[in-house]
Amino acid sequence: MTSTATRPDPFVHPALFYRGDQDYVEGTVPFLLGGLEAAQPVAVAAPVRQLDLIKSALGESAAEVHFVDMTQAGRNPGRIIPAVLRAFADRHSGSHVRIIGEPIWAGRTAVEYPACVQHEALINVAFSGRDVTILCPYDAEALPADVIDDARATHPVLIDGGEEQVSTAYAVDSVLARFNETLRHPPGAATTAFDAEALPVTRDFALAEARELGMSAPRLQDLALVVAELTTNSVVHGGGSGTVRIWAENDQIVCEVQDDGKLTDLLAGRRPAPPQQLGGRGLLLVHYLSDLVRVHSGAVGTTVRSYLPRA
Repeated sequence: MTSTATRPDPFVHPALFYRGDQDYVEGTVPFLLGGLEAAQPVAVAAPVRQLDLIKSALGESAAEVHFVDMTQAGRNPGRIIPAVLRAFADRHSGSHVRIIGEPIWAGRTAVEYPACVQHEALINVAFSGRDVTILCPYDAEALPADVIDDARATHPVLIDGGEEQVSTAYAVDSVLARFNETLRHPPGAATTAFDAEALPVTRDFALAEARELGMSAPRLQDLALVVAELTTNSVVHGGGSGTVRIWAENDQIVCEVQDDGKLTDLLAGRRPAPPQQLGGRGLLLVHYLSDLVRVHSGAVGTTVRSYLPRA
């Protein structure tokens, strides 16, 4: 009998390095068909072009697979665990689940990339002990060498050229520490300090600044929720006060909230909230509303930055 202490973790998280369409299909489709043959739930979350490749190769079997456009559902990497991976795995908690998740592709920006790597590292934390396999494809031809190196550090198993091996570079804690970057704001950002009494005024300040920067009315409603949730978190959990900054960055409005608190829960905002839970949904809601969320937490406090489209 295997003891609890020595029983291997049922969660498996391999990175698949592929080169070209044929290599991609050969690395993904047998994984899906194996799940279907074993009557296991299977899902694919990837950019549309990759989804089309898999659907074409699967033929009629594609009807049995759950497909998700990762460029939409996973545009904010912080939304992938609760809204894509956990959403599917939790619906099928009684059986082994197979998921293909491709959160990093050549079109990702330099601003998004650190959040993507943090997401890949946190998958290992979020699914530890779960009977789930999440296969993460990486385009080894289109992605830079440092991205492939980071994949080796965030995945305990690597598949390359049809060969599977243990990653000797696997180091989740090191990756999370490296990408917990200090977030620098532009010197011209509109800034205001707040405490519990100033929450309504702070929200109005942020909305007025965003409106001046050209934010559309529907997005202003999203911004109002983001500001309300983040500033309330600062009052309740971050020392009772903080600072809000608003600025424009290309076609997005950036809202940053900084306080003196320390964020110790690595999965804060990345767990689906149980229906019976009262509260605790603030950062989760921010992830759902935002195109990108960046977080830095250290000895001098915590900064949460939300990116929202102007229109």
